[in-house]
Formats: sequence, C-alpha cells, structure tokens
Amino acid sequence: MKKLLVIVLVIINVTASAQDAEIAKYKAMFTLNFIRYVGWPEAAKEGDFVIGVVKESSISEQLRSQTVGKKFGAQNIVIKEFKTVDEISYCQIIYFSEKLNFSKNALVVMAKLSNKNALIITEAENAIDNGSMINFVVRDSKLKFEISAANADKFGLKFSNALLSLSNAIVK
Repeated sequence: MKKLLVIVLVIINVTASAQDAEIAKYKAMFTLNFIRYVGWPEAAKEGDFVIGVVKESSISEQLRSQTVGKKFGAQNIVIKEFKTVDEISYCQIIYFSEKLNFSKNALVVMAKLSNKNALIITEAENAIDNGSMINFVVRDSKLKFEISAANADKFGLKFSNALLSLSNAIVK
C-alpha cells in the first residue's frame, strides 16, 4: 500500500511539474512576442536586448531555449537571472515571478528603474496597481495577461493597438 501511495504521489508531482513547465513555456513565448508590440525609444535599441528574470529559473531556461541565435532587430537577445531585487540592473524587460512579492518590492524596483525604458512583466495579483505593465494571471483556467498602458507610459514605452486588442488581454 505504501508503494502505491508513493507511486501516486510521484505521478501527481510529475504531472504538476509538466504542467508548470508548459505554463513557463507559454509565459516565455508571450514575453518574447511582447517585444514586437512595444514602441521602444532609441536608447533601448542600443547594445544587447536584455531580458532580466527575477527568481524564476524555469522562465529563464525557456527564454534561453527560445532565443538561441535570435535577434531583436540588430540586437542580440541576452537573458540575465537575478536572485534578489538588489541584484537588478538595467534590462529592457524585467520579469518578476510570483515567487517574489512584487507589491512589497515595487517601490525599490521603481526606484532602480527610474529614468530607464524598462518593461516590467509580473505574475502576481494586483501587480498592475503597483506599477507592473504586463501581468500574467489565470482566469477561468486560462492564462491571460493584464496590461497597463499608463504604467508603460511612465517608462517611455508605448503599447501597439494590436497588443491592447489581443483576445486574452485585460486592459487596465
């Protein structure tokens, strides 16, 4: 009986891990697609195009695998990982996982990124209210994202109408 319980728990854990990996794959894919729908100022088009990921190795891994040999315009796409908010340096995109309490760290993040053209992507309830520009949420068992053009404007970024009109976008 104990063996059966262990096998069932392993199967449930593997299924949950596979599901998490699939969700990470889609979040990474969306993140990379967002790049094309943002009006980037000239300053953000210099050097490498850097995507920073805070506390989420599965997203980092997915982004790396999906960007091998790819560029954004003339820029190489580089993925950086940060373990804490204190480690964050300038990136065109900063991705905050749900493992980090974005709301609790929002003021520090905003101060670190002030006067920079950085797109902030999160995956936490109420993150838009705290400065996030794109926030992944699950609604009716579907992965969706909230968008705040007003928050993006504060960082000199403009969302295209195509991004704002996507069927799974929740415009705030």
